[in-house]
Amino acid sequence: MSDQNKNNKNKLTDTENTNSNEQELSLEEQQKLMEKYDIESNTRKLTGILGWVVFIVLVAFSLFHLYTGIFGAYTAYIQRTIHLGFALSLIFMLFPAKRGMKKTSVAWYDWILVVLSIVVCAYWPLFYDTLVVKVGGIDNTQLLIGGIAVLLVLEAARRAVGLPIVIIAVVFLLYALFGPYMPGMLMHRGLSLQQLVNSMFFTTEGILGTPLQVSSTYIFLFLLFGAFLVQTGVGNYFNDLALAIAGRRVGGPAKVAIFGSALNGTISGSSVANTVTTGSYTIPMMKRLGYKPNFAGAVEAASSTGGQIMPPIMGAAAFLMIEFAGVPYWDIAKAAVIPALLYFTGIWVMTHFEAKRLGLLGLPKEELPDKKKVFKKIYLLLPILAIVYFLFAGVSIERTAIYGILSAIVVSLFSKETNMFLDENGKFTLGKFFSALTDGARTALGVAAATASAGIIVGVVTKTGLGLKLGNGLVGLAAAITSNEMGLILLTLVFTMITSLIIGMGSPTTANYIITSTIALPAIMALSDQYELGIHVLAAHMFVFFYGILADVTPPVALAAFAATGISGGEPIRTGVNASKLAIAAFIIPYMFIFEPQLLMIDVTFFGLTWIIITAITGMIAIGAGLIGFWYRKLHWAERLVAFAAGILLMYPEGNTDLIGAVIFVVMLATQFMSRNKGNDKKEPAGA
Repeated sequence: MSDQNKNNKNKLTDTENTNSNEQELSLEEQQKLMEKYDIESNTRKLTGILGWVVFIVLVAFSLFHLYTGIFGAYTAYIQRTIHLGFALSLIFMLFPAKRGMKKTSVAWYDWILVVLSIVVCAYWPLFYDTLVVKVGGIDNTQLLIGGIAVLLVLEAARRAVGLPIVIIAVVFLLYALFGPYMPGMLMHRGLSLQQLVNSMFFTTEGILGTPLQVSSTYIFLFLLFGAFLVQTGVGNYFNDLALAIAGRRVGGPAKVAIFGSALNGTISGSSVANTVTTGSYTIPMMKRLGYKPNFAGAVEAASSTGGQIMPPIMGAAAFLMIEFAGVPYWDIAKAAVIPALLYFTGIWVMTHFEAKRLGLLGLPKEELPDKKKVFKKIYLLLPILAIVYFLFAGVSIERTAIYGILSAIVVSLFSKETNMFLDENGKFTLGKFFSALTDGARTALGVAAATASAGIIVGVVTKTGLGLKLGNGLVGLAAAITSNEMGLILLTLVFTMITSLIIGMGSPTTANYIITSTIALPAIMALSDQYELGIHVLAAHMFVFFYGILADVTPPVALAAFAATGISGGEPIRTGVNASKLAIAAFIIPYMFIFEPQLLMIDVTFFGLTWIIITAITGMIAIGAGLIGFWYRKLHWAERLVAFAAGILLMYPEGNTDLIGAVIFVVMLATQFMSRNKGNDKKEPAGA
């Protein structure tokens, strides 16, 4: 064994013995951490009769969606109100009014809210024939029903999603009512209370609009698919596969975190949940190897957040984008491939250079799973491949999700370890099957509340034309600062980016995308129309989607980074800064695909695509070296700037910039390689 390997192993042993905080988190500790940073996990723990009531309603919720997925959805109003009724009732049973309240019983006032949820949402199915032929406004009974519905949705969103989206929705409602009193371009005719309630609950322009429609069809079934994958052991297999592939490499645990989080993230709808579950064992491993706490937490936070842009599911946002962008699913998944590849390449490269800088190797062989056993279970990936195949073949999204669930069940039967109908003693059980049904329904609650409240925002924008006003306002602000056309374009994009980052703070993926595409996206489209730029609609949607997602790692409200510090013991802000640095690709790429949509595989040839991938990955290597300050040896500040600039030139898909960037890259690579032994005698300490 080499001296470096011995030193590396000694680091592992010493740190393990002296720092108990670096042990893996138990399931109970993971749950407490998620409850702290992920509001969707902060639920009551009901037992006895109450537990059975909730269990039955959760199972019924899932069975309703399986039925409509197989036999076809009901008409829009009925499908959406039944979906909403289930979600609201369960939220008021499971989510306490505030944190710290007793979690073993349901408060008396929550039972009142449950009853109101059932009454309000049953109104549409019971009086459907009367409501669809109504002419003019609504009567007093309908005004009361609709008003209660709005309040219930806002309260459910506050409990299950968080305060930010509720504040935005309330501001928009007030804007709709007090339009005549708004200043300047924000002024509009205004809506009466009756008109507002009518549009919010008795049309498909508000609560019952497109966001809830997607939640009540596509998203629920794919969340259920994810729950079945977890019960069949696919989630654990992702972790084992990551260890088998990346564990022995330089800085192994960090690369395990990247690989595992990318795989888990594509079926997960929460950056925070992904950070806690995967990070509970990857972060302690990284620290034991010698990564500093702030860097270890940042790797997991950035990787888990990147899972939301990872095809094929992209945290369920892909299915919303179908409706909002009017683009087929396959085009969306295809467009996300290169950005996701570059994102994770960037994190991989930077963790590699950080490991080289600190002199860290991979994990000892005895800490890794047996590769042969891991690769024998490769069949567990078949459900994911089935989803991709059916979507590519043009099968409907609902039917694809059903086939995915069936394939997950069938694949689980291949082994006693994964068989969801056998317990640990090999006896027949339906426990895992029902757990999948209840877990899928629980996961859908936050999404339903978020999409219903986001529908309020979309409805107000539709009624008042606010989206176009905000878009023109951002363009006008940029024009007031500069008269140069390129400067104006870049400033508008910067303002849109900042808006998306602010809006995305504390919001789940689905609500995040809905709000950013409603509020921030119009600026890009106004810019495109005004200057005849021809910006592709999918590029514009991807732009706001990326920056909304990046709010999870961008201080000051970097929830994924903050959750990671609960495991790493690092400092939240510094961890967020490190995570933002690791996620640099996602900050750069959206600007590039706005001008050059080839990065999204739009209007690109095979040769052109191959060249784009090669140059972009090469660019990420240079950017990673510049940010970490190490390549074959330590980089001086001037070399770091040159490396970063070369990376930007290589990533931009244009011939001249590629050529200049390639020349700089080759020169730097040669210089680094030839002087690689200089300055490496004194390595920085690994730190704890």
